[in-house]
This record gives sequence, structure tokens and C-alpha cells, in this order.
Amino acid sequence: MSKLGMIRAAAATPQLKVANPAANEKEILKIMNEADNAGAGILLLPELTITGYTAGDLFYQELLYQKQLESLAHIADASSGSRLVTVLGFAFRLENNLYNCAALIQNGKIKGIVPKMFIPNSKEFYEARWFASGKSIARDVNSVNIFGYETAFGNLIFTDDASGLSLGIEICEDLWLPITPGAQLALNGAHIILNPSASDETVGKSDYRRNLVAVQSAKSICGYVYASSGVSESTTDLVFSGHHIIAEGGTVLAENERFERQSVITYTEIDYGKLKFDRSQGHNMAECNIAFSDRYMYTPVALLEMRTIASESDTLIRSYAKNPFIPSDTSETDRKCREIFKIQTAGYAKRMEHTHAAKSVVGISGGLDSTLALLVAAETHKLLGKPASDIIAITMPGFGTTGKTYNNALTIMNLLGTEIREISIVDAVRQHFSDIGQSEANHDLTYENAQARERTQILMDIAGMENGLVVGTGDLSEAALGWCTYNGDHMAMYNVNAGIPKTLVRFVVKWVMDNKLSRANEDKDFSSDNALLRATLQDILDTPISPELLPPDEDGSIAQKTEDSVGPYLLHDFFIYHTLRSGITPEKLLFIAEHAFAGEYDRAFIKKWLKVFYRRFFSQQFKRSCIPDGPKVGTVSLSPRGDLRMPSDADSSLWLEEVERL
Repeated sequence: MSKLGMIRAAAATPQLKVANPAANEKEILKIMNEADNAGAGILLLPELTITGYTAGDLFYQELLYQKQLESLAHIADASSGSRLVTVLGFAFRLENNLYNCAALIQNGKIKGIVPKMFIPNSKEFYEARWFASGKSIARDVNSVNIFGYETAFGNLIFTDDASGLSLGIEICEDLWLPITPGAQLALNGAHIILNPSASDETVGKSDYRRNLVAVQSAKSICGYVYASSGVSESTTDLVFSGHHIIAEGGTVLAENERFERQSVITYTEIDYGKLKFDRSQGHNMAECNIAFSDRYMYTPVALLEMRTIASESDTLIRSYAKNPFIPSDTSETDRKCREIFKIQTAGYAKRMEHTHAAKSVVGISGGLDSTLALLVAAETHKLLGKPASDIIAITMPGFGTTGKTYNNALTIMNLLGTEIREISIVDAVRQHFSDIGQSEANHDLTYENAQARERTQILMDIAGMENGLVVGTGDLSEAALGWCTYNGDHMAMYNVNAGIPKTLVRFVVKWVMDNKLSRANEDKDFSSDNALLRATLQDILDTPISPELLPPDEDGSIAQKTEDSVGPYLLHDFFIYHTLRSGITPEKLLFIAEHAFAGEYDRAFIKKWLKVFYRRFFSQQFKRSCIPDGPKVGTVSLSPRGDLRMPSDADSSLWLEEVERL
């Protein structure tokens, strides 16, 4: 397996003894050994961890200074033969000052030393009493002699060319400034920022700290590893909690339980391949560097090849959501669905106003997508002060229409107070079959597509007669797979569902059920019977996904089930998200899908549908090249006018061959 662009990072806080480097050295070496055995590529320890951050005026004592250097030498020597990168804090005397520094150690050597740039000296912090700021010395001194060899010093970026990964270091207070060293390092190529820290605990400070790390990782499009001093620091005036935070691109991936009394390590994987992809999406990182940074002040330091996630036998600690479009937190899902529904209605309201449309025309099948489109139309008409009767809801029974979906369609139209029109397409399609010489017994694509196009023709013509807009119902997942009939259900005058993947449609409909039709915020005027509408929507949620273009089975139930043909939408939405959101390779996508769906889908099953995904995603781009307008609601969009400018005749061989190789 080739490199996947992922590395396991570890943040650790040792149980230490203040001013006892030898004891702390032993604990640090235990942690290094454990992290190495756990497959970590990076290990971060706190600020001044060899002595303890709270040594106070003992930092002036020559005995303590020399003993901590001896321990640093032992720690470096102990790393021989290991690719693990370890970063830890120590005090270093240079010229006439002491500096609060971080050393990066790999394979028996200190590869570089970075001084703390901004020294806190207010309230509970008195650090400037002992340490000088590194800002000036970092510009003037590029290397120092330590343990008999020259070591890079100052503004450093550590780079592993083999893995394509660069690291930067900032120390504690450096993060809390408006313009941070970490941001400068990221602008100059560092993908992961490491922060050895000593941040005391006061009420609410951990929340602020977490937000700070998350925002920094978002603004700098970087991974961020933060490790702070723990409860074994002096408690004379302060208490430290050993807070660990590992974030990536604005998301906190891992965080520990604070106030642990033993040494503790927090692990997760950082996807630096995704960070590279995100940075490559625009030129503003480079433009910001030109405007606000100086690349010549940063010295590159070469690292040996680090241990990255590169084997099928690697087990990820990081978890991947099966449904990346849905937040894991219920309250966040509620907030997101509320916002999506508002985006849909705001987008459609603007389009109605702009076109001076008198009415909305919606084809209702009794399925999930058309149901959401009708709910959006109903809310939009309320927003614009238009009656629900100005919505022309049309059910168009065909060869595959079942009683269940037909009855559900009629129920929701009645309850919402729309104008109801029922237009059977059977006779018209039969005439069309006769005109083109198609046998009704031949249930091929022509049989299916003729029905979809007939329905679209009806909707378009009625919209023309009524000065209305045809509201599109197709979702993002269907567009990605091309699971729609070209110039049939593929077409509309405005598609309110264009930005919503299939798995998310369910949640938005459920949000309407729980917030518009029930609970404290129920909209009593949303329908004539909210309880019945809610029950009908639940029945629709429980109905298998189907275009209903093939005849029902013998007992009148749906025979044509979409997921039997194209595979589970849960899988495809996973593929869609990671392919478009992070430019992921087939190899990496299969790898993380196996971890996400472990115990549910095996490798062979995932691989089967992954091939289907790539084949359809490429071959069906011609449909997406001319899709109707519709609002983007999330970070993934297929609009040919915005997010996805892909040639309709691009060759999928590279991706399919890669899947076959796996």
C-alpha cells in the first residue's frame, strides 16, 4: 500500500517532579517508548517538561540547568533507531539569556531548537522574570552547538520530503496572539503545528483554549497538536490539567479527560493529505504569505522519513462517520437541518420573486425527494404571503406506481392545501411507445426514460400555462451517480434539493416533522392536520427508495428498489463526500471506508460499489454539466457553475484500474 497522507499524532503529559530532571527523564522515556510502540509518528510533550514549568527561581540554579541538559541528551540518545519525532520543552541559555525552548528529537539527534517568541508577564504569569523573548535571537542566530554538534535554531520548518509532510512549532503564549508564529509557519508550508504548553486552569478556560486551537487549525488549514502541563506541576498558586487537543482544519479530532493523576497520552491520526488538498483549492494561502510573511526568515530542517499510516494492517484510532453529511451531535443536526431548510426556502423565494412566477408546479410521487420539495414550496409560499393553493401539486401515476406512494402523495397534498391534479401518463406513454416502436413488454431504459420524460413534459407545459416554476426534486446523490433521466427528472426550473445528499434528505424531512409539525415550536398553520401529516411523512421515510418506473410485484409492492441497482446511498454519500471534499485516492477511500463500516460492510462489498461509484460519477458528468440552478447548502456541491468544473468526457480508467489493483 502506498502512502495515504496520514500520520498518527500523540499528545502526552508526564507525571513529573518539579525540579527533578532525572525522575522526569524516566517518565518521558516511558512515554516515548509507549508512543513508538503505538505507531505514533509525532509525540508532543509540554512546555519545560524536563524541569517542570513551575520551577520558578530555580531556573537560575546552575545545577538544575546542567542536569536538565544531561536529561535532554539522554532522551535524544534513547531515540536512536526510531523514526518517531518527539517535541518537548526545556530551558536553554544562549549568549546572555535563558530561553524557553522546544527541542525536536529524532533518531538520536536534536534536529532543531525553537525558542518561545512571546513571553507572558501579567496576572498569574511571571515568565519574563526568567526567560527572554526569542523574537530577536531567532533572527540573528540560525544554529547552536549542543552536545558537540551544530543544531538548527530559531524560525524553523521541519520537513520530511519522503512523506511530503512539514512541521512547525510554537510555544504556549505564541498561540494566544493576534498574529501567531504558527500561522506564519503554516503560510510557509508547515502542515502540522505542535504547541508544547503550560496553561493553567480557571473556570471556562478550557473551552476558550479548545476554540482557539480549533479556529487556528481552520484559519491556517493545518493540523494542530496541543499538550499542556498536568496536575503534578506545583500547585502553589495554580493548577494545571494536562489538557490535550488535536485538531485538523477546524475540527477537534481528539481531546483527553483533564486532571489525570498519572501520565497520559492522547492519540489520533491527522490527514495531512486532506490539508494539502484544501490548501490547493485556492491561492489565498500564498497570497497571504506574500502580504504578511517573510519566507526567507524560516530555515528548513530535513527530517528522516517519519512513520506514517501506510499499511493495510494499520488500525486507525481516528473514527470516520458513516454519514459525513450528518453531525454526530443531535442538537447540531437539528441546527444544521433548520439552516438547510431556510437556505432552500430563501433560494426559491428569490427565484419566484425574480421571475414574477404566480405559481409553483411540483410533481409528487409519494417519495422522499418530491416530498421535501413540496414542503419547501409550502414554506416558501408562506414566506412570500402566497396561498398554498398557488402550488399546483401533480401526481402522475404510471406503470410502476403503487397504492402506498399514490395515497401518501394525495394525503400530503390535501393536508398542505395545494391544488391537486392527477394526470395519468399511461395512455400518453403507450402512444409514445407505439410511435417509436417500443414494446411495452420490454422493460429496458427506454421503457423507464419515456415515463420520466413524459412527466417532465407535463410539468413544464403546465408551468407555462399557469405562469409557474417547475420545482426540481432530484438530490445531490442522484446527480453524482447520474440516477436520473436526461431531460426528464434531471430537469426543472429551480431545484431546491440540488445541494442535499440522499441521506441528508431524510434528516431534513424529519426536522420538519419534529419542528414544524410538533413540539413547542409547532407551526399550527403549516397544514390542516399536523399530526396526520407527520404520520404520513413517517410512512414516506419508511418506504424503500424507488423511481417506480417498473411494474409492482404480485402483491402490489415496489419491485424496483434503487439501492439494489446502484448500491447503498449511505456508502455512496461516504464516497461522494471524501472524493469531492478531500480529493482522496481510491486506495485511501477504500481504507477509511473499511474502518468506518467495519462490522457492517466487508471489503469486497465496499469495493464492488466503489467501482460503481467511479464508473457512474465519470460517465454521468454530462448530466451535471447542464443541471438547473439550485442552492448550495454544504461544503460539497456539484454545480458546474461553481464547485465542480469537470469535463463530461473525462476518462475514469485511472480510478477504476486503481480499485481493481486493491
